[in-house]
Amino acid sequence: MSLRVTFLGTGGAVPTTERAPSALFVNREGDRLLFDCGEGTQRGMMRFGTGFGIDHVFVSHLHGDHVLGIPGLVQTLGFNDRAAPLTIHCPPGTGDDLRDLVHAVGHDPAFQVRIEEVAPGAVAFDADGYEVRAFETEHRTVSQGYVLEEDDRPGRFDRPRAEELGVPVGPKFGRLHAGESVEAEDGTVVEPEQVVGAPRPGRTFVYTADTRPRERTVEVAEGADLLVHDATFADGMADRARDTAHSTGREAGEIAARAGAKRLALVHISSRYAADASPIRREAASAFDGDVFLPNDGDLFEVPFPDADE
Repeated sequence: MSLRVTFLGTGGAVPTTERAPSALFVNREGDRLLFDCGEGTQRGMMRFGTGFGIDHVFVSHLHGDHVLGIPGLVQTLGFNDRAAPLTIHCPPGTGDDLRDLVHAVGHDPAFQVRIEEVAPGAVAFDADGYEVRAFETEHRTVSQGYVLEEDDRPGRFDRPRAEELGVPVGPKFGRLHAGESVEAEDGTVVEPEQVVGAPRPGRTFVYTADTRPRERTVEVAEGADLLVHDATFADGMADRARDTAHSTGREAGEIAARAGAKRLALVHISSRYAADASPIRREAASAFDGDVFLPNDGDLFEVPFPDADE
């Protein structure tokens, strides 16, 4: 079961020739989700092959570099004869402004666009096998991040034990794995717990968008398989990071380390580092001994299960 993250826009407020403003595309077993939609997002979707088949957009806050791609994307979806509704999730109190943005230049979408405000701590999207929740971040306006958390998976199926108990090879294996009792060849009843191990955790993906380092991020990112964190500046601009309510690479690394995250991706890279952003990654890696990525636009990352190496 796949969980793929495509980094459509990894830059800060000012785009560069290599980095577009914020946008993150997640494909979770065919469910296509977009986190933020900065200028140029629809072009990135075409360039990097994600397609436009999204049903949910999760907006972190209403600064331009996170939302100015929405009017163009909505119009393009209409030009492509979209009929299905599109739901845009956003922080409390921002719905009206977002509606105005969707209807910019007097354009009325040819399909339904639902604007749903979601409070930090609440579930924005409850899907089959996972949910997306909002959590509070700290920026210069009302802002929030999102955590995608999968349900636990069934434990590993012990086929030799099932055969030993007399369960015939075939559909009854699947029924046992799904938690259903079955009858063995000799008429005895075999319970799932006899052949199925303990539940295994699903994956957790966390997207902070623009934020200062926060204790709440540590809490929601505990054990996260992938944490995507604001890392706008290197240490030399730490004062600027505080003044603008962003994070440095080192601060992002410290958050990942405290959370016990497995992997850290650094995004929202300031245009000051257009020539060389390696100091941001190096400083993050000095604070966090897990995998640290400084993704480029177009990079695709497959998030593995926590027990993938077992």
